[in-house]
Order: sequence, then structure tokens, then C-alpha cells
Amino acid sequence: MANGGWRARLRYEFDKSMAAGTIALIGWLGIVSLVIIAFAALVVVALAISPDGDEPLSFLEGFWASLMRTLDPGTMGGDDGWSFRLVMLAVTLAGIFVVSALIGVLSTGLEAKLDQLRKGRSIVLERDHTIIFNWSPSIFDIVSELVIANESRTRPRIVIMADRDKVEMEDELYSKVTDLRNTRIICRSGDPTDLYDIGIVNPQTCRSVIVLSPEADDPDPRVIKTILALVNDPGRREAPYRIAAEIREEANAEIARVVGGDEVQLVLADDLIARIMVHSTRQPGLSGVYTELLDFDGCEIYAAEQPELEGKSFGEAVMAYDVCSLIGLCGPDGSVALNPPMETRIEPGMKAILIAEDDDEIASAEPPADLPPPAPAPARDGPMPAEKTLLLGWNRRAPVVALELSRYVGPGSLLTIAADTPEIEAEVAAIALAGDNLKVELKRVDTGRAAEVDALDPLAYDHILVLGYGDHMEPQSADTRTLVTLLHLRRISEGAPERPMSVVSEMIDVRNRALAEVTRVDDFVVSNKLVSLMLAQASENEYLEAIFKDLLDEEGSEVCLKPAGSYVPLGEPVTFYRVAAAAAARGEVAIGHHRPVLADQSDRGLGGVIVNPTKSEAISYDEADRIIVVARD
Repeated sequence: MANGGWRARLRYEFDKSMAAGTIALIGWLGIVSLVIIAFAALVVVALAISPDGDEPLSFLEGFWASLMRTLDPGTMGGDDGWSFRLVMLAVTLAGIFVVSALIGVLSTGLEAKLDQLRKGRSIVLERDHTIIFNWSPSIFDIVSELVIANESRTRPRIVIMADRDKVEMEDELYSKVTDLRNTRIICRSGDPTDLYDIGIVNPQTCRSVIVLSPEADDPDPRVIKTILALVNDPGRREAPYRIAAEIREEANAEIARVVGGDEVQLVLADDLIARIMVHSTRQPGLSGVYTELLDFDGCEIYAAEQPELEGKSFGEAVMAYDVCSLIGLCGPDGSVALNPPMETRIEPGMKAILIAEDDDEIASAEPPADLPPPAPAPARDGPMPAEKTLLLGWNRRAPVVALELSRYVGPGSLLTIAADTPEIEAEVAAIALAGDNLKVELKRVDTGRAAEVDALDPLAYDHILVLGYGDHMEPQSADTRTLVTLLHLRRISEGAPERPMSVVSEMIDVRNRALAEVTRVDDFVVSNKLVSLMLAQASENEYLEAIFKDLLDEEGSEVCLKPAGSYVPLGEPVTFYRVAAAAAARGEVAIGHHRPVLADQSDRGLGGVIVNPTKSEAISYDEADRIIVVARD
């Protein structure tokens, strides 16, 4: 193709300069203005024109006069002499054109700049900030928890990056998290799996990173890719990151650990909720315990060096605290042991795992010397009996629930699944062999219809689990369906008060829990809330994944709620020191109590669960009260 003549070349260069943006346009307008002004000045000088007809103007005087009339058309109102007036009129008309064009260019450029800022693509220059990648319904609870955790910090910042509009993210956050206290939220739009976009939020200087499971198909690979981009960035910092990542399927956890190494803690969301739901069927009130342990607004789990414990046995160390509770030890290699044998010696380099109101509340104290000997432990239970469990509703956590349930029931047990979601037959068939001791059957019913729920005969089952249809409905619609099912169960239970019904239900949105309490369910597991709390805590505590893995693993210790009468006499005031001593004699760690009489007085919706009470205060227990312990059975 021919290069074209000088006109084509000149036009090409002009087009390139115009494409440079607002600055280039202003430059061209400036050049045009200078040419017009200089030409007018030359005309005035060449023709010896003056405003009053006397002395002709010099080039500089003519240039200045033309410049003033270009910028301000009103200046020519006082000109004298028609020759001078005509020249200045031409300059003024050209000036009107140039200034109008300049205003338009500036306005367009300003709008473009505002649009660019609205896109949220500028680099974050914060330090010691918390980064949240991706967007999900959990983000509001996470931000709320981090706001509480940040109260003691100076200029805390939370930076959020997701593939969404920046302004939309900010509007939704500010409408749902109304009290940000001293924390500032910064939103950026971008792809959390793209290395360049990740650099926008400045991970090199961050305090911690939370990677949420995005609202997209196949979310786990996106989470893993984000972790990969963070830890393998060629320009990454030398210090290790503290990453908390949400993974939905346990099958993807291993590769995430390989990618993230020691820098990542994984929250297996579906596994966490499923295990807590199954455990709650056997221990009503358990979800309140986990909520309290994970909530920044209550007691938290800390790992701290306690030199004063060195040389003591674990049993002695348990009794060495009044306003906090020792529950385990962390070895120099980072290994975690909850409720180790009471004779375990605490060696230098070990950290104590404690429950405390705040880290500055951790302080040892002398236990009373006059504790009476604990009552003998009751005999161990025999083999687990066969049980019948009814599962109403369906979501992706149901297979994990079935597998977890099979670990805690005796041979010959039955799990009846009642739901009406598409393709449920194939999904149930895949979990029919959940365990040798658990038979799984499916009944396709509409759990929102009273007659179909009645036909299941719920009173014939030992335990009832209600799952939300969160995979097939919006959260509010799914919770509404759950509420309807729970109301049907309440009606059936009230019709046969002599046959108690054990019901544990999942709620998706924590705001619906208070509404659901009218259904008188034994326990609620708020799935999004617990996942959010776990992620927020994991971003601040590097041992949290190992601690909860031990608590929720069938081979490790677990949280149990046991009758208070098994530890101390009922009806007489006793200190929690005495409870702790009785639990230690049984190889357990007492961390609190569940007192249903306090349920109406609890302003945090924990149903009378109190974790980490002051050990020196006296309490009188009754038959309905239970002691919360960390035990191995």
C-alpha cells in the first residue's frame, strides 16, 4: 500500500495527536488561539491601526489587546475606531469559538476522569490493611466482624476487590454494615485471579488476605488461582502472607494447600456447616458455642506463650486461670493438641491455646486450695444404638451431612431424605453408601406442604435436620421455605407433647434467626454467619484451621454439652473452679455452661450459652443446665 502524500502524512500525525486525549485537545486549542492572536496583532501593526486613531500599537500591545478580547468578549465594548473594532470583533468571535471548545473539552475530560475513578482501578497505597477478594453474601458479616476486631488499631482499612462495579459494592456495603466505627472501606473493581489486578490492592503491605468463594460456577478453581497468583508473584514480599480462603469441596482442599503452603488457612465451608449440624443434633446449643468462639464481639481463641506454665502438667495449668480457659497446647513446630492428657508437661517453646475476652485479659491466677474431691465419672456408654434421622430439604451440603452422620450412629441406622429438588434421585444415589451402618432412602415430597410433611410421620424419628434450598433459591426465599417447614413441625409436635421432637435447622441469613425462634427448634445453624466468622478469625489467628480441625474431627477432641449434675451437686452454689476440677478428673476441659433459664436474658442470641465464665464466681446449677467441655468422647 502506498504511504500517501504529505497531506495524508500530516492528517495521520494530526489524528495521532488528537487520540492522545484531553491534554492533546487543550494543546491544539492553545495553538489555534496563539495563531489567531498573533495574526490579529500583525494586522494591527501592519495597518497601523490604533483604538483611538492616534499612535499605532506595537506588536506586544496588539498581542495583549487581542488576547484580552479572546478571553473576554465584553472587553471590546469600549473600543474606538472602526478599523480597530472590526479586527477585534473577528478576534472576539474566534475567541468565543475557542473558549467554548475549551469548556467542552474540559467538561468531557473531567467526566472521563470521574468515570475512570468510578471504575475503581487506581492503586491502593494503604499499609497493614485487610484484603478481601471476591464477593458473596458472607462479605457483610466478615466486614462487620473485622470492624469489631479493628477497634483497637490505628487507621484500620479493609480493601475489597471483586469483579463488580465499585460504586455498587460501596452502596451495598454501607446499606448493610451501618456502623463502621474507625474502619474505612476501600473498594476496587478487578479480576482477583489476574496478577495485574491483584497488584492494584497492594498485597505487599497488607496485614492479611481473605479469599471468598465467588458467586460463580466452579468457584474453587478461582479461589485456588487467586492463592497461586498471590504466593507465586515474582515481585511478592519476602515475609509470608496470612491468607484465609474459603473452599467448598473437600476434594479441592489438597491442591489449595499445595499451592498456598504454610501461608494459607482453608475454611471448608460445606464441611464446617455439615459437621456442626450433625453434632448439634446430638448436642443442642452447640452452634451457640461455636458462634461465641468465633465472634469477635465475645470470647476468642488465642495462642500465646505463657512462660509461667513451663514445667507444669496440663492438668495443673488448666486450673491456673480465673478469667480465661486453657484448652490445649501448640508445639514449637506449630502442631496443635486440644485437651491433651492431663499429665502432659508444658515445655519451653510451647504456646498455650486459650479462650479469653481479649488478649490483654490473659493472666494466670492462683486456684483455691480448698476444692473438694471431684465426684467419680459415670460409666462409659455402651455401643451406639441404631437411630432414625429425617433430613428435610436439600442443598450441596446434604451429602457431607450424610457422611458425617454415618460416623456417629450405630449399625442399622436410617437416614430418610425428603425433598423435591431437580435431579435429587441421582444425588441421593451417590450417597446411598454413606456408611455400612447407615441406610439412606429418598422420599420426594414438597416440604412446604403440611399434608406431605404429616405423611412422613416426623415423630417416629430420633432426630430431624432441616436444610435450606440455598442452591435453588435466593437466600430469603430459601429461609422462608425453611420457616414454613419448621412451623409444620411445631404444629405436629404440639399435637403430641408426650413425644419430644429433636429438630436442628439451617438458616442462611442470620437476620431470619430471630423470626425462626417462634418455631421452638432445638438449635439453629446459621451457615453464612459461621463461615464468615471462621474466615474473619482465620485471617487474624494462624492456628485456627488446626484448632477447628481437631474440634470437628471424629478422631480428635470435640465440644460436648453434658449434664451439670455429672460434675457438681445441683441446687447449691459452686464456683467454676470446682466444675473445672471435676472435668479435669475425667480428662476433660470445662469451658462454659449452657443454662436455658438465661436464654431470654441473652442479648446475643446464644440461647443461654456462656463460654469462659469467671471461675471464682459461684453459680447454682439445676437439672436443665449443662456443662460445656472439650472432651475426646
